[in-house]
Amino acid sequence: MPTFFDSTADAAEASEALRELTHASRGFDQPAEMYGVIGDLSSGMRSLRQALDQIADVHERKAAHAFNDAGSHEAGVRDALATAEELRQAASLVDRAYDRLAEGFIAAGRIAWHPEPAVEEAAPSRWVSVVFLQGEEADRPLRILGELGHVDAVDFLAQWDYGDETTQAALENGYVYDEPGEGTNDRVALSGDYALVVNPHVGYVSLLRRYTEPEAETQAAEQIEPVQGGPELLVSYSSPGAPERADLPAPKRDGSWFEPAKTTAVKQARGLVR
Repeated sequence: MPTFFDSTADAAEASEALRELTHASRGFDQPAEMYGVIGDLSSGMRSLRQALDQIADVHERKAAHAFNDAGSHEAGVRDALATAEELRQAASLVDRAYDRLAEGFIAAGRIAWHPEPAVEEAAPSRWVSVVFLQGEEADRPLRILGELGHVDAVDFLAQWDYGDETTQAALENGYVYDEPGEGTNDRVALSGDYALVVNPHVGYVSLLRRYTEPEAETQAAEQIEPVQGGPELLVSYSSPGAPERADLPAPKRDGSWFEPAKTTAVKQARGLVR
């Protein structure tokens, strides 16, 4: 049976290991390595839950020995039982965290990492006119622009944007442009998918919205292809015939909390248990 000194040393080693993991996990050179780390964290989470319960048990069993600094046994027992209760609450929260970790473990097992990212070609976009104001009508948005900035001016002008109705009207009337601000003295400020165009010499302000034709979006999506090359992991760990992970925690067979059904199902899918 481990002594108090041994238990304290083990806890210190576990704490140091977690600190080292924190530093190491800031940048994984091989994304596939993360799957094994999640498995190790899952095992550690189960051990943490057990440790919290066991320490709570000790506080309850040894309550007869508890005193406070002033020598009050009653106060010592009260604090010992309060400690046990808080530890059990913490263990319950670890249970909930483990469930989320288990879901992440399952999802990670379905990822097939490739050494290069997919090649995506952005769909070409144009700009449709939302509103054009000149003269006295432009005074208020120009005043907002000068006092509050272009974001607030865009928010004010966006009230004239009726979505598909505005887009259709611009297409029918030819108010579609390759770039916002094609005039000689136009000044352009972008805010999200909007472009605010101001011409102080002529005295007008207009708002345009980025528009991507549906056919262009479909073609861009069809052109996304995974890059073929030397594979890092071309099948997921949950795929048939996937490589086995020697660094995962050994499976438990007692049907206890320490071998949840979710994790067992994942291991069976990879052929680690039968």
